[in-house]
Amino acid sequence: MTVERIVIIGAGQAGAQAAVSLRQGGHKGAITMIGAEEAPPYQRPPLSKAYLKGDLDEARLYLRPAEFYEKQEIALHLGVHATAIDRKAKTVSTDDGEAHAYDVLLIATGAPPRRITAPGADLTGVHYLRTLADSDALRPMLAAPGRVVIVGAGYIGLEVAAVARQAGREVSVLEMAPRVLARVASEPVSAFYQELHKAAGVDLRLGAAFEAFEGEGRIHGARLADGEIIECETALVGIGAAPEVSLATEAGLDIENGIVVDEYARTSDPAIFAAGDCTNFPSPRYGRRMRLESVPNAIEQAKAAAANILGGEVVYDALPWFWSDQYDVKLQTVGLCEGHDDLVVRGDPAEKKFAVWYLKDGKALAVDAINDAISFAMGKKLITAGVTLDPAKLGDRNVDLKTLV
Repeated sequence: MTVERIVIIGAGQAGAQAAVSLRQGGHKGAITMIGAEEAPPYQRPPLSKAYLKGDLDEARLYLRPAEFYEKQEIALHLGVHATAIDRKAKTVSTDDGEAHAYDVLLIATGAPPRRITAPGADLTGVHYLRTLADSDALRPMLAAPGRVVIVGAGYIGLEVAAVARQAGREVSVLEMAPRVLARVASEPVSAFYQELHKAAGVDLRLGAAFEAFEGEGRIHGARLADGEIIECETALVGIGAAPEVSLATEAGLDIENGIVVDEYARTSDPAIFAAGDCTNFPSPRYGRRMRLESVPNAIEQAKAAAANILGGEVVYDALPWFWSDQYDVKLQTVGLCEGHDDLVVRGDPAEKKFAVWYLKDGKALAVDAINDAISFAMGKKLITAGVTLDPAKLGDRNVDLKTLV
């Protein structure tokens, strides 16, 4: 297949990395990137942390300066939406009336926040957080009067709760599950973060059934199923994300919890690849299909996709890792803990420095490292090495992790 014209739908981390990798891989033909936002590709994690606080200006979010794309002859079409993929004609239509021809298409549309369907969801003051504009719209709450209600105790919700408390705001976090981070973390990690937020003054409601937002035009409260109304002036909904697959679905590509791709990031159409949060890919490492929402996944899968667009046969099998910053605590996670049969806590949570190791048949599956960069780094090595570990030695802080490799 001759590849002269490459079109990328999505100007986020995966789309930008793919464009850069294509040029680095020697592609001399046209690269067109279509992005719905006005800003050039930027990093999203600071939107709920440093950028929201005002500690990081917009320009420092950009993955590359705007002139980089000009120099690399990467055509950015920003502030426009892709509206249709014509697989037969090999074109992508956009809402500005253009039709962009491709030899190969890469879809990198990400995973926007799940929308809430409760009454009052359309009131002014109810926010979601994914884009630069979302963070800009949310930031005034840091200096505004009144309580902030956060629906959902996932990473985004807890990170914003931390920023709001540090700014002096009263914060209530509503979570249906019996613990925070229930979908992604073990009980020791959940317990640590619950105590961390309670100590910071967060009104943390676990097992709380949110029912509706109250207000006329603007939010003034959040109503629970038991009838209690928590007065507030701002609300953030953080109930997870869903892969953006509408274009792929309409184009007839295989979809199952994301755009289905093979180990080379190729979709059911050999001329279309996909990368990042929107994909459902096979993991040789874990022996199953999965969809990940993380910056490292977006970067590494985009690199593999770019190499394969250019004729390579790179199997995507990166070791997943994630991070979160809340107050003075950095969580670094490597690996996936699903399926573990043993759990070892190394260190003391009371000291705000410890790691939770997840084992399967004596081998490390994953590590949650809290203010413990050494455990995170060694976790990567031990998971990759696949060595059998002694739980007693692993839990002994006097044993050097390096001796376990």
